Amino acid sequence: MVIVIATVTCRSGCRNDFLSEFRKIVPEVLQEQGCIEYGPTIDTATDLGKQNINEDRVTIVEKWESLDALKAHLVAPHMEAYRPKVKDFVESSELRVLEAA
Repeated sequence: MVIVIATVTCRSGCRNDFLSEFRKIVPEVLQEQGCIEYGPTIDTATDLGKQNINEDRVTIVEKWESLDALKAHLVAPHMEAYRPKVKDFVESSELRVLEAA
């Protein structure tokens, strides 16, 4: 299994716009072959120490059966169509691909 943590920092005030577009593709992604989990998360305030809250950040948590499934996802037609819709909302992004230890 491949675990992906994609961190998107939105331009100030654009997080809700980004999430609105992102949520539209979630059902399609969940239907992709090899997709186990796919969804957005946002920072939430707690009383835990060492927490770094960023109101402009969206963290996407993904699980895929294989690296090949992830690679197919990245070039899926709905993903190609989605990227231009959110590009003006995104300041930066980071992709971390992980495996269980």
